[in-house]
Amino acid sequence: MTYQRDCEVLVLPTSHKKLNSSIDMWDQAKGECVVTIYITDWHNKTRRIMNEMDNVRSAVAVDSLMNFETGLLAGTMLCARDVVIGTLTVGDFVLFCTYILQLYMPLNFFGNYYRLLQTSFVDMENMFELLEDDTSIHDVPDATPLAITGGKIEFKDVNFAYLPSRPVLKNVSFTVMPGKKLALVGQTGSGKSTVMRLLFRFYEPTSGDILIDGQNILNVTQQSLHQAIGVVPQDTVLFNDTINYNIRYGRHTAPSEEVLAAARAAEMHERIQEFPQGYSTVVGERGLKLSGGEKQRVAIARTLLKAPQIVLLDEATSALDTSTERLIQESLDKICENRTTIIVAHRLSTIRHVDEILVMHQGEVVERGNHEELMAIPNGRYALLWMEQMKKRAHA
Repeated sequence: MTYQRDCEVLVLPTSHKKLNSSIDMWDQAKGECVVTIYITDWHNKTRRIMNEMDNVRSAVAVDSLMNFETGLLAGTMLCARDVVIGTLTVGDFVLFCTYILQLYMPLNFFGNYYRLLQTSFVDMENMFELLEDDTSIHDVPDATPLAITGGKIEFKDVNFAYLPSRPVLKNVSFTVMPGKKLALVGQTGSGKSTVMRLLFRFYEPTSGDILIDGQNILNVTQQSLHQAIGVVPQDTVLFNDTINYNIRYGRHTAPSEEVLAAARAAEMHERIQEFPQGYSTVVGERGLKLSGGEKQRVAIARTLLKAPQIVLLDEATSALDTSTERLIQESLDKICENRTTIIVAHRLSTIRHVDEILVMHQGEVVERGNHEELMAIPNGRYALLWMEQMKKRAHA
C-alpha cells in the first residue's frame, strides 16, 4: 500500500502538468480559430465589394464597346451600300472611316489621361502633406547667418538621447582646430554618427553646447549651417539625372569650368570622358549605372564644388573593397586639405595620420590621442581594435 501511495504521489503532479499544458494548448487553438474566422469573414466582405465594383466596371466597359462597335458597323454598312449603288465614292467611304477614328480616338485618349490625372492628383496630395509636415527643429526668432572665420568646432559637455530612457551621448567634449582632422572610432551604436547629426543640426542636444567659430549652432540659421558643411556619406545619394547635374548639385550656380575642375580633383574626369555621352550620361536611379567607387568619386566632386570649410566623412569608404579604398582615399585627402574635418571610420588604417582620434564606447569618449599615443595604452580599446583588424587583413 505504501508503494502504491508513493506511485500515486509521483504520478498525480505529472498528470496535472500534462493536463494544464493541454488546457493551455486548447485555449491557444481556440484563440487562433477565432482570429482566423474573424479575418476570413472580413476578407470575404471586402472581396464581395471588390467583385461588385469590378462587375459594374466591366458592364460599363462592355456597354461602351458595344455602342462603339454597333455605331461603327451600322455606319460602315450604310456607306458600303451607298458605294455599291453609286451614291458615294470609295473616297467618301474612306473619309467616313477617318472621321469616325478622329472622333473616337481623342475620346479614348481623354479617358486615359483623365485616369492618369486623377492618380497624379492623389500622389500630389501625399507630397503636399509631406511638405506641410512641421519639423521639430526651427530657427530661433533672432537667428543670424553662420559666420565662418576658420572652422573651429567645439563640443562642450554634450548629452543627447533619442529616447529619454536611453542616453546616446554622455558629456562628450572635444575641440577641432581650424584645418585639423578628428576621427571618431568605436563599435556600432557607440554614438559616432549621432555626433555628425548633432553637428548638422538634424537633432538638438539635450544639454551642452556645440560651437562653430564661437557661435552656438542653435543661434544660427540652418541654411547657413548646412552651406558651411560638406558631407560624404557611406551611401552616396545620386539623382536619376546626368553626371553633370549630380556634381553641380553641390553648387547650382557653378560654371562648367569649375565642374570639370572638381571632377579632375576627384580623379573622375577621365572616367567620365570614357562614357558615350560624357557628362550628359544619365546615372540611373540612385546611380545604379555607376560602380561603388565611381559613385563615391561623384560625391567627392560634388563636395569639392561646394567648397565648404567643414567636411564630414561618415564611413565614406567602408562599403568599398581595399583596392578601391586606396584610390578613393587620395581624393578624400584633397577634400580635407586645409579644411576642418571630422571622420567616422570603420577601417582604422584610413585614419592613421589624422591629428586626433576619439575612441567612443556607449556614448562616452574613453580614449583620445593620435595613433601612436593610443597604441601605447596597455590593453586600450583602440590598440585591441587595431590588432584585430590587422589580423583579419593578414588572413584575408
